[in-house]
Amino acid sequence: MLPLVAILCPREFKFTDHDASVERPFLADVAELRTVWLDYDRPFPEEVLEAHALILWHGPQVTPAVIARLRQCRAIIRNGVGFDSVDTAAAARAGIPVCNVPDYGTEEVADHALALTLALYRQILPLDAEAKQLGWKIAVAPKMRRLRHQTFGIIGLGRIGTATALRAKAFGFRVVFHDPYVPPGTHKAVGIERVDSLSELLAVADTVSIHCPLTAETRGLIGEREIAAMKPGAFLINTARGDIVRKAPVFAALRSGHLGGAGLDVVENEPLRTPEEAATPNLICTCHAAFCSPEGMVEMRSTSARIARAAVLGQPVWNRVN
Repeated sequence: MLPLVAILCPREFKFTDHDASVERPFLADVAELRTVWLDYDRPFPEEVLEAHALILWHGPQVTPAVIARLRQCRAIIRNGVGFDSVDTAAAARAGIPVCNVPDYGTEEVADHALALTLALYRQILPLDAEAKQLGWKIAVAPKMRRLRHQTFGIIGLGRIGTATALRAKAFGFRVVFHDPYVPPGTHKAVGIERVDSLSELLAVADTVSIHCPLTAETRGLIGEREIAAMKPGAFLINTARGDIVRKAPVFAALRSGHLGGAGLDVVENEPLRTPEEAATPNLICTCHAAFCSPEGMVEMRSTSARIARAAVLGQPVWNRVN
């Protein structure tokens, strides 16, 4: 009897196909492959608890109680960069590797961060709305800025942060970053500037773009105090995780005019919850979609399948985060 690889996907998001067409060529000869559709945050069915490897889409929470019931699991693989839905410490205690796919959406997310930034700097959405009134006065002209006079600040210089830095530099921004975990000299290799603290970055950046993972350390990293410390009229971009930024002070700062705009692919307690949130001025909000592209999805699913194959064969896995 072949070992079981279960792909868990929330029912409301058809990220995968029932036949697992991308994963099957990597696994069909070594494992039974089963796609399991779950209502968001519902208990795991028994068939999942018997799996030898789990591939998780966004949504399912793998708690210590769930991990304690995984009787023969050899790997938990998170389809994506973030792995905050898995209790990695509990998995480590149980001897279960937790892996992610950190590089699949690097280009897409970096592109999306710059797209949000450019839309704010060049006032694309207000100009579009004005043009569709069948005439124009370019009312937002005073808000439009020359990029090479602006400082682009990056929080977190990992793969996506680096890709974003290079794109921002190509557009002519002065680029600075803060990341206490990257080695000395990284700024020289990338050709950007390093600052020693978050407060220093917030004080100098005209745009703050977030590219760090969601951890206990970064949850709520940008709150009321940090928003107040940003330059008047600055822009905030978040394509990382919603819970890194407290949304209430961001929306308040947009309404007061302290922030000139925000481009948020992710929001705390997403999606937007009220008409009042949706009506926040100078807000561009996309649907946690920065990672999306057909090419990126195939790359992600293929990588997860290859890791699952190694796990069920008893071979070393990679991209381990615990």
